[in-house]
Amino acid sequence: MKIPINVPIIGKEEINEVRSVLTEKSLTSSANLGGRRVQEFEKLLSVFVKSRFAVAVNSGTAALQAALYALDIKRGDEVLLPSFTFVATANSVVSVGAKPVFVDIMKENYTMDPNDLKKKITKKSKTIIPVHLYGNVAYIDEIMEIANKYNLEVIEDAAQSLGSKYKGKHSGTFSKLGCFSMYAAKVMTSGEGGAIVTDDKKLFEKLKQIRNHGMLHGNDTKILGLNMRLPEISAAIAKIQMKKLSKFLNQRRNNAKILSGLLSDLNITIPHERKGETVNWYLYTIATKNRDNLMKKLNSEGIGATVYYSPPVHKTPFYKNKLKLPITEWAASNVLSIPVHPLVNKQNLNQIAKIMHQVIKR
Repeated sequence: MKIPINVPIIGKEEINEVRSVLTEKSLTSSANLGGRRVQEFEKLLSVFVKSRFAVAVNSGTAALQAALYALDIKRGDEVLLPSFTFVATANSVVSVGAKPVFVDIMKENYTMDPNDLKKKITKKSKTIIPVHLYGNVAYIDEIMEIANKYNLEVIEDAAQSLGSKYKGKHSGTFSKLGCFSMYAAKVMTSGEGGAIVTDDKKLFEKLKQIRNHGMLHGNDTKILGLNMRLPEISAAIAKIQMKKLSKFLNQRRNNAKILSGLLSDLNITIPHERKGETVNWYLYTIATKNRDNLMKKLNSEGIGATVYYSPPVHKTPFYKNKLKLPITEWAASNVLSIPVHPLVNKQNLNQIAKIMHQVIKR
């Protein structure tokens, strides 16, 4: 694609930092605190989202797994989550032996429906994982109220929402644990990577052990852990990317604003921010009945318009069941994400809008 849906933006600073890691031969560290660049990245992230602590791991999936381990989620426990998400959210639950219970979404912003959430809670429910999908902040006030009422923990899947806020507070910081991804296509990247943020010192200490085989000092495994460490090369990239993140987010916001203006006369559902919300515009996602024809035409013109997510998790072969989630199934048939990343220019946006007018008006 000439204009991919998302693309990592790597400059000389990242290359120089990686070269330094290679020159020093400091590729990774099994120390409890992690390597020097891991620690530098963690500090930058915690300052950015205003959390007390951050723990870097080697993927967003690992971040979710580590968070579940930290809360002692185990076989027989039920974890409530949307089906309209990347499969990693559900896979992390299954990986610790727990059962994913799928909740429908809100048509307004494709995130967990608090009303359906209440209906799915049972005596086996232990944790809720709301997903801040596309950068849209879930209805977190309502979800936290339900969690408190039923004495449930909350892990925020903020893989797609780094930089998104609600009422001035960053996604990932409303609950005890927030999980981010730094996959190559995200708003900032380390190639592969993830992180958990928390204000709880006990959870922070536990997470550092979980990412490092449950060890505290050398071969003294005290709890179950895995190798979830973030390599120094990845942390080197992430450290530089964090310093550029605000600029990246401003460029995305500007592109999203321009595109919304260009598409405002079309009979489609255009993404928007609700009152008090600041979206990071990781994915600019519209809804239209003409989705498949529109995607085919945009792709034929080199524009990487992409569907996230079809099928939804509960319809995939591994998870397939007869559960009815009407809004999830509607979204899977109607949504289309369009590039607004920082390398998209005004000419590209005009081209996208022109094609969309041709297809939808016809």
